[in-house]
Amino acid sequence: MDLSTVRPKVAQLTFQLLGRSVHPELFHIYKSQRIERENFTAQIHITVDGHVVSWACENGTITEVAASNHQLLPQGRRILTLPMTHGQQDKLEVRKGIDYQYKFELERVPAEMFWMLQKQLGEASQNHELLQLFDSSGRIAIGGLSFIHVEHRLRSMHVQAIHTFPDDKALLKTDSTFTLIDINDE
Repeated sequence: MDLSTVRPKVAQLTFQLLGRSVHPELFHIYKSQRIERENFTAQIHITVDGHVVSWACENGTITEVAASNHQLLPQGRRILTLPMTHGQQDKLEVRKGIDYQYKFELERVPAEMFWMLQKQLGEASQNHELLQLFDSSGRIAIGGLSFIHVEHRLRSMHVQAIHTFPDDKALLKTDSTFTLIDINDE
């Protein structure tokens, strides 16, 4: 068993937002998608413990990281660092002209429901490029999975992610929207 492909415990998860880009070399990346629009570019990565979403426009770059609290990240320009113990949501203007809205929820479910949801997610998203199945920790026969769905428009991007953690029978759901606001309209 390769420990680099096994999910961490959910008690170690944090949700972070940085007002900068983060080098992808810091992460063990499994799947990626790049989006290029007239007004912004984005890079979405599935990592062993969650995801990294970097969104850049002329006003700056912001990076969302859902990962273990052991993940090495730059200390400078942190906007948020939140433990993912339950759920939380907020909307903020992170820079002039950039709105960011997030919501996350960590849900522990009974074993039968977890296995059913894990199976349904795997089947429903088989043809989706941002799906990753992970190795089992050895304690439970199946490994976790990560599924990310992205929708983008001319001035915004919406990212929904579901990460499963079989050892904890937990689902981590995140929902984020990155929006470029026309400051001349204010």
